[in-house]
Amino acid sequence: MSLLSNIVGFSFFGLAARVGQLMIQKRNMLENPGGHLIAMGVFGYGGYWAYQWDQRAAVLLADKRQKIKEHREKVAAAVAANAEE
Repeated sequence: MSLLSNIVGFSFFGLAARVGQLMIQKRNMLENPGGHLIAMGVFGYGGYWAYQWDQRAAVLLADKRQKIKEHREKVAAAVAANAEE
C-alpha cells in the first residue's frame, strides 16, 4: 500500500470517528469544521507512522530471515560433515 493511500485512509477514518463522536453527543456536524480537520490530521499522522513502521518491519524481517537461512545452511553443512566421518 502506498504512503498516500495510507495517510488518506487513516484521515477518512479520523473523519468518521469525529462524525461518530458528534452523533453520539447529538451535536451539529457542521458546527465546528476545525475539529474535523484536526481529527483528520491526527489520524493522517498516525497513518504516516503506520506506513513507516510497516516499511521498517519488512526490512527487519528480511534481515532476520536471511540470518536464519544462513544459520540453517551452516548447521546443515556441519551435520553433513559429521555424517561423512
